[in-house]
Amino acid sequence: MIGRLDFFRATLGLIVIAASFTMRAGAEGDSKLVLHARSRTETKPGSGEYQAVERDLSWDPQKTAIVICDMWDQHWCRGATSRVAEMAPVMNELVSAARQRGVLVIHCPSSCMDAYKDTPMRAAAMSAPRVETAVPLQGWCRLDPKREAPLPIDDSDGGCDCWPQCPQGSPWKKQIATIEICPADAVTDSAEAFYLMKQRGIENVIVMGVHANMCVLGRPFSIRQMVNQGQHVVLVRDMTDTMYNSRMRPFVPHVRGTDLIVEHIEKYWCPTIASTDFTGKPAFRFSEDGKPHVVLMISEPEYHTDVTLPAFAKTELEPRGLRCTVVMGDPQQPDTFPGLNALKTADLLILSVRRRALPADQLQLVRDYLNAGKPLVGIRTACHAFHTKGKHDDGHDEWQSFDPEVLGGNYQGHHGVGEKVALKVAEGAGGDPILRGFVADSFVSNGSLYRVSPLAPTTHPLLIGRIPSQPEEPVAWTTAYHGGRIFYTTLGHEDDFANEQFRRLLVNSVFWALGREVVNP
Repeated sequence: MIGRLDFFRATLGLIVIAASFTMRAGAEGDSKLVLHARSRTETKPGSGEYQAVERDLSWDPQKTAIVICDMWDQHWCRGATSRVAEMAPVMNELVSAARQRGVLVIHCPSSCMDAYKDTPMRAAAMSAPRVETAVPLQGWCRLDPKREAPLPIDDSDGGCDCWPQCPQGSPWKKQIATIEICPADAVTDSAEAFYLMKQRGIENVIVMGVHANMCVLGRPFSIRQMVNQGQHVVLVRDMTDTMYNSRMRPFVPHVRGTDLIVEHIEKYWCPTIASTDFTGKPAFRFSEDGKPHVVLMISEPEYHTDVTLPAFAKTELEPRGLRCTVVMGDPQQPDTFPGLNALKTADLLILSVRRRALPADQLQLVRDYLNAGKPLVGIRTACHAFHTKGKHDDGHDEWQSFDPEVLGGNYQGHHGVGEKVALKVAEGAGGDPILRGFVADSFVSNGSLYRVSPLAPTTHPLLIGRIPSQPEEPVAWTTAYHGGRIFYTTLGHEDDFANEQFRRLLVNSVFWALGREVVNP
């Protein structure tokens, strides 16, 4: 006969077992991964017009793998290395959440297998038996013209967006340490990934990593290969980057280049999702995505601003949180500016151009930018940037009134070279924010003094230049054009950029034009 205590224990045990079963059943019922996938379909066959289409995917986590593509510890491109480091913490959070749901995590840092040769994660991939495939496995899946259009960006230069571009190489040794590799994960850089998936009954693949236009599409464990093998594939669109130089076609900011590749993948290969589906947080954005965009337009043969201005942007502006795009005149056709479409997304134009008659559509880009009330910082020869005295090719236009109309100036040539220009603060300008930290008495310019008097009444002179036996001339002033802030200086000789005071003046003018306080890195 069962005692009361034994009966109580038995009953309690049954209750616990029943509760446990109920909890497991509920968990299993809720265990599906719900992914909010986005793809692009043609509005009408052959139209070339696409619309975004969203639908929910419900995947079994036990039949799903995450592939992390080439998130190396170091890339040959400095910019790529910094973007990987910025993205990695969010990717690790995503991967941790997916791992807890039962998703297999496959780390694929290509050509770094020696770093993992004695680990169980590497052994797991190597032990997967080979399988027969309907489509031959490929070491690299190149662009498939039967299935997809050419890539929407030109990455033929390697895609480094730094200035100057970084020397290419293979400095990576392993995956970035920020992304945790756990004993239950796998490590590979080959078709072993597919063998492992088949061994474990995995049908669904979530791809993330770099770079979307190269390895993410082409590697043997990534999008083209997996789609060709019949796997269900999605790309995490905010957990990827491109190797794209914004000075190459289609001449858009780097982050927009990534968007274009994501759209290409959505059109031709697979849907995309956002990290939100795993983290519950807003989609990741690179810090540069929200940075003010500064376009430096350069083409003048006298003062070497093709060297000094990009260096200034790299050392003074980018560390202060500005995103800079350098647009140079074509060396073979200096009146033409490949990449000037960057003005469409510019928050500030820095102009250092001398007597160029632009193709009509490119000059219209400049006009449209300024007519929209956007700011300008003009340097030295910018006062006659688009004045070619009527001499230009057909199809090219000049803007002879640019100096008085936009800058409020009155350029009449310059005094002879050889006289050093001393500076003083213009009357009433002592408290101007552009002159904050600038010591006029300590700055002397080797550039010849421009004859610009009288200025338009709308201008606000800041600095006055002096040489012996000649009238004083304004050398820096502000004005407005269609409501946009305009700063111009006749300074900008090559030697000026070596002077800390000049760099301070220029930094101040950039932030003033943007309507922001100067950031000190």
